[in-house]
Amino acid sequence: MRRDVIVFDIETVVDADAARRLLHQPDLSDAEARDALSIYFLDKTDGRNDFPRQPYHQVVAISYGHLIREPGEEGNELVIRQLATGGDNNSSEKTLLEGFFHLIETRAPQLVSFNGRGFDVPVLKYRAMMHSMACPRWFSEGDKWNNYDTRYSSEYHVDLLEVLSDFGASARCSMDEVASVLNVPGKLDTSGDHVREMFETGQIEAIRNYCETDVLSTILIYLRHQLFSGALNEGAYVRAVLGVRNYLESESEMRPHLAEYLQAWDQLAE
Repeated sequence: MRRDVIVFDIETVVDADAARRLLHQPDLSDAEARDALSIYFLDKTDGRNDFPRQPYHQVVAISYGHLIREPGEEGNELVIRQLATGGDNNSSEKTLLEGFFHLIETRAPQLVSFNGRGFDVPVLKYRAMMHSMACPRWFSEGDKWNNYDTRYSSEYHVDLLEVLSDFGASARCSMDEVASVLNVPGKLDTSGDHVREMFETGQIEAIRNYCETDVLSTILIYLRHQLFSGALNEGAYVRAVLGVRNYLESESEMRPHLAEYLQAWDQLAE
């Protein structure tokens, strides 16, 4: 098993420049281009879905929970080291992508996501290629059966949406739905539907904070699955969850969104 575990999530908006090029309408404003691309995909799917395909999603935030897998007296332990978002409020998409793929090149961690195989990873790959970036280790790490692109192996990537639905054998539930069943905080006051408006009004910090709370929910769901699968015993699971709580308490004064998440977690416990 990989020592470094990176639980991640991304937030995106439609790439207005790519939309203008696809639609051959260079005079559209950014907002008009995003609206027009939704209409394009609605037409393309005979009215079923206006959600743009992965290459058209510009990355505006990538958040990470860095966990370390350590040997304990009775098995593995998972310890949270950091919850952070790449770059800063002024970082370009390329800078955010460079940070993500630098983690792959230097640490080759186990990735944990919720719908990462269906959305986040394809977006990150397309956008990295758009910026003429390279990440050879993504393709060379592991072997035929265990690597970053192998769907049914969890050695390098655990997509909880896939794992919990038995890879589509049962219904694919949203993270918010799973969180509500497991008594874990899900979405607070923000959802992915709000990201475009937040981006267009310059609320980058709020997007980054929202992305971090999604990572927190993913971490707690992942820990519960690690307990269920036997990867963590009961004592290690309790210590891992307590470690997350202690981390939030230590960070809450400087990061109010983490205090809000902790409060929602406490309310569920009551």
